[in-house]
Amino acid sequence: MTGASRTEWAREPTDEERFRPLYARLLGLRFVNPGGVLCFLFFEGAVALAALLALAELVDWSAVLILPAAVALMVKLNDMVAEAVVRTAALVPEQERDRFRRQMEPVVGRVRVDWTHRTVTGVVVASEPILRPPRRDRAPGSDHPDTTGQGPSVAGP
Repeated sequence: MTGASRTEWAREPTDEERFRPLYARLLGLRFVNPGGVLCFLFFEGAVALAALLALAELVDWSAVLILPAAVALMVKLNDMVAEAVVRTAALVPEQERDRFRRQMEPVVGRVRVDWTHRTVTGVVVASEPILRPPRRDRAPGSDHPDTTGQGPSVAGP
């Protein structure tokens, strides 16, 4: 004989079960726990949306019954997927879970940095100033840029 036993029917619901929204209790949700506002949006929102679509003659009036049922089906499917994920996660060995937690936890504290001399290509660090050749946009013998707009003067024959 399948179904609930007599003791299951006779037991009193706990406070947690008693205060769950009717929508969640009717669907028999075990892993997804939507609150009252979300349950209201799931059911009454789907009915209102279907009624608006029907009034706009975008869908048939049967959508007022079909859309809330489709939303309820998706919520129940989401609960079943959550159940499968929880059961699969329970099968992972404890060692793997610990390793995963260590990898995912942020490390808070100080990090010891070894100051080793490493070479970085393209970067030169010097303790003495580097003498640079004069730039071409400056007049020879002048520290100021050429403001005439003619560039450096070139004496020709």
